[in-house]
Amino acid sequence: MESIAQQIPQLLTNGIALGSVIALSAVGLSLTYGVLRLSNFAHGDYMTMGAYFTWTLNLMGLNIWLAMVLSAAIMVGFALGAEKLLWGPMRAKRATPTTLVILSIGLALFLRNGVILAWGADSHQYKLPVESALNLGLVKLPFNNFLVILLALGAIALLRYILQNTKVGKAMRAVADDVDLARVTGINVERVVLWTWVIAAGLTALGGSMLGLVEAVRPNMGWFLILPLFAAVTLGGIGNPYGAIAGAFVIGIAQEMSTLFLPVEYKTAVALLIMMLVLLVKPQGLFRGMM
Repeated sequence: MESIAQQIPQLLTNGIALGSVIALSAVGLSLTYGVLRLSNFAHGDYMTMGAYFTWTLNLMGLNIWLAMVLSAAIMVGFALGAEKLLWGPMRAKRATPTTLVILSIGLALFLRNGVILAWGADSHQYKLPVESALNLGLVKLPFNNFLVILLALGAIALLRYILQNTKVGKAMRAVADDVDLARVTGINVERVVLWTWVIAAGLTALGGSMLGLVEAVRPNMGWFLILPLFAAVTLGGIGNPYGAIAGAFVIGIAQEMSTLFLPVEYKTAVALLIMMLVLLVKPQGLFRGMM
């Protein structure tokens, strides 16, 4: 039996890898709320579909990285279709936030059952060569976890560049701050909405594909992460993508560290507890303001 002191470095590393997956999807969830004021409970199932499309393309013989890119493109197309058929008309009718939440839950159930209908309920693995774990002294880091961390850091850096240095990013920040003022100043809000879905769906699909690198691809994989996703967004500050990234790593590390004292089955409860404490002590989250 390893002592607690020996387990901590390994659990910390595992938490960073889990936080990397949560971060990408939490950013997408935060963007959709910040710009669209939509709490999308189907977000986890977007992750699941991203992983399944990647698995399918990989099974057909495509390189795993190309499969991830094409999967993200497919999910962007799906998200834009949902915007056209569902979310856009609902906003035009000035649907209440409660109505939108209920619709998103219905969409989540529809997608999850659609995945089971199309691919079955069995678990799957990508067709990848077995790689040796990286020996980093006190910890052993599975090669796929290492790739997940690198991919997440690269995607986060790209997102920061888009939000801070491009016209689209600046327009998204303006719409998140005040949509009416943004419209008056000449910003094409409808175009910003579309770009929000492009970025959010792309990152979420990538997060799901990355989750498939470190665990089995199965129909409920994204649903099990929806609570940690909302916990990360709440912890970081609702609507703040940078806060969501920070919150994701806190949640990921906290969940893995909790296994020192709690059975593995209770990891998700740790995310719920953190979210409840944040709401009680600091409802606005750790970082104030949008983007």
